[in-house]
Amino acid sequence: MNAIKYIFLFSAFAFLGCGNDKNESSLPASSRSEFGTGAEGRSDVINLTKAQFESAKMEIGSLTEKPFAETVHSTGTIDVPPQNMAVISAFSGGYIKNTPLLVGDKVKKGDRLVTIENPDFISMQQNYLETAEQLTYLKSEYERQKTMLEENISSQKSFLKAESEYKTALGRSNSLKKSLQMLNINPASVLDGNIVSQVNIYSPIDGNVTNVLVNIGTYVSPADKIMEIMNTDHIHLELKIFEKDLMQIKKDQEILFKVPEASQELFKGEVHLVGTTIDSKSRIAMIHGHIDEEDENKFTAGMFVEADIVTGTSTSLALPEDAVVELEGKNYVLLVENENVDGYELRPIEVEIADNYNGFTEIKSEIPLDKKYLTKGGFVLLQAEEGSLE
Repeated sequence: MNAIKYIFLFSAFAFLGCGNDKNESSLPASSRSEFGTGAEGRSDVINLTKAQFESAKMEIGSLTEKPFAETVHSTGTIDVPPQNMAVISAFSGGYIKNTPLLVGDKVKKGDRLVTIENPDFISMQQNYLETAEQLTYLKSEYERQKTMLEENISSQKSFLKAESEYKTALGRSNSLKKSLQMLNINPASVLDGNIVSQVNIYSPIDGNVTNVLVNIGTYVSPADKIMEIMNTDHIHLELKIFEKDLMQIKKDQEILFKVPEASQELFKGEVHLVGTTIDSKSRIAMIHGHIDEEDENKFTAGMFVEADIVTGTSTSLALPEDAVVELEGKNYVLLVENENVDGYELRPIEVEIADNYNGFTEIKSEIPLDKKYLTKGGFVLLQAEEGSLE
């Protein structure tokens, strides 16, 4: 190793300097660490006193065999079931009279979303009212003609005419009644003479407003979207799996995923449904996964996720994650070369690592199995002179 100096920084030193009103210069010489040389004058060894070790609450351990997940990598999005999304539109055209909601507002099923106004609503109610009044007369005439036909007083022609007029009016009345109900206008109220020019549209689900596409005064037709509502109570994962990996995926397998655009925090879920069809062009199938309940409220639909589906486990030699230090793209562990009553001699060793799982890091390099390593200490290696460790 070239003439390289290392500085071994511990968070505990700051604690000693602040919390105990002491700093390193106030400690006796016997309790200070000597950086850069070991007992035999080696430049690759770091001396650490017992006092520093205990103050920083460090720990020492050995390589152990730990289970590591065998996974299939996938990407996808966070989504909600179709029944938890609603696109609001009008059954009949009109002008937006009132819209009290903003994006993010929470609504309950049956809450008023918007008010629409249109003179055509008045005409529809008037037609229903007139048809209902005619229906009373036509029904009476139909029953009269039926009785007269049975008694051979009236002709078949007169009966059929009365029957046709009554059933036509009945069908028209029922049609107008259904149209009024779809507009949230009470037909019984119309029959009482209460005619309105405005109608309300109500929420069909519980949820939050995710999009508002109109303003007051906007004219909307039945094909226009007014707003969108989403219920995230059953938020889930929709993952893409390549055909070559599909046979490894089974229901209830663990899913480890993160939202890379938001954080590197790892969340858990499980496979709930495995797609039974494969896209003919992309050769991809879809996997439906459930998110752990305690984490569901941390996400919103549409987020991009990277996920690993755990298909099995294998054992490998490992150290706790805190034992591995990354420096300029390389990974190191601190081997305990010597331990005595005064302290420790530590030597950094470059290692190749694989996966992290359940707090442990898989060590791929061949390093001494019978040695101990610093497994906890909150340290950072800094290179003082040259650009890399050799």
